[in-house]
Amino acid sequence: MAVIAFRSIRQLLDNIRCVCATVNLYLLLNRHILFDILPLPITLLAMNISLTKKKLLFTGPGGSLLVPNDDEICRRLAMLIEGQCEGLGPSKAAQKYDFTRQRYYQILAAFYEEGAEGLLLHNPGPKTDYRRTDQVVRLVIRCRFLDPDSSPEVIAQKIRQQSHAISHRSVERIIADYGLQKKTLRP
Repeated sequence: MAVIAFRSIRQLLDNIRCVCATVNLYLLLNRHILFDILPLPITLLAMNISLTKKKLLFTGPGGSLLVPNDDEICRRLAMLIEGQCEGLGPSKAAQKYDFTRQRYYQILAAFYEEGAEGLLLHNPGPKTDYRRTDQVVRLVIRCRFLDPDSSPEVIAQKIRQQSHAISHRSVERIIADYGLQKKTLRP
């Protein structure tokens, strides 16, 4: 059994059309009683992807599918399909979908590595609270209880002396989160 590798879906479809045309021609020239019916031409209708400023639309032989405007995953998948399968190329596909060529290849690598989950949007920035760790929070609470009249700047200075990097604004946030503000007395 021979295995033939195709560079793209378009090349595969072209080869299938060529084989179908050859089979149809063979059956026309070599008619037999078993094959007395003229073969119907086999044509493969291609899917079309259209993108305008307001909508993304997949159109095929059976109908069309309108993609919601805010669906970034479908836009990324459509870009990859057009760039890899439809012959548009990475640069033109990226430009069409308002991405850079570099970002196109990043999305493609994520798709190869993780599949459809690689197309999900990831929030930038730190994933953990690396400045306000549990230990630093405990130190701020401890300093606040030991000296309730100390300001956030003084507490931050005391914690920095213990070799923890923290700003007075982070101390203010911790105090606000735990409700350790000084209560103002109203007359």
